[in-house]
Amino acid sequence: MTYTVKEIFKTLQGEGGQAGRAAVFCRFSGCNLWSGREEDRADATCNFCDTDFVGGDKFANAETLCRAITECWGDSTTRRLVVFTGGEPLLQLDDALIKAVHAAGFEIALETNGTLPAPSVIDWICVSPKAKAKLVQKSGKELKLIYPQDGVSPADFEQMDFEHFFLQPMDNANREQNTAMAVEYCINNPRWRISLQTHKLMGIR
Repeated sequence: MTYTVKEIFKTLQGEGGQAGRAAVFCRFSGCNLWSGREEDRADATCNFCDTDFVGGDKFANAETLCRAITECWGDSTTRRLVVFTGGEPLLQLDDALIKAVHAAGFEIALETNGTLPAPSVIDWICVSPKAKAKLVQKSGKELKLIYPQDGVSPADFEQMDFEHFFLQPMDNANREQNTAMAVEYCINNPRWRISLQTHKLMGIR
């Protein structure tokens, strides 16, 4: 399989249950909820995405992409972590790449919108539901709800099989208000925790 990847870079995970951990991010191109073009944003199923996932480089097979991920990580063999994200990574992430990356000593984390089923062999599955999209993947390590979203409530997800439940304030013109609302919800509903985009606060990728 040929993979199209927008970017590969090493940084600290900025969000959710693994915030602060070193990781290689492999951002796949393409998404099933938005084209990535600004002219299509208003009518997209997900219209608040803050990521550029359009275009990118081609990798001919799992071995060449795994090699690029390993080179980006560097020489250390300690707690190797790769985060597959997008766009929607499950449009491209397949068994061959999963096996290659695991064989290279990496734990695999996945950031998905949950509209496609995720392979059970992935070590850390983070699902971020979108109000206008049918949720298929209802289990994993963490559910991270961008908050608030019209037409969906955190309570809609509480019976699903996740270890961690996060509210992440939507980063738009109402960010301060969104943050205050998320804080209040978590105070009153302690099953939920706040996820902040700490990479933005630190000024890193």
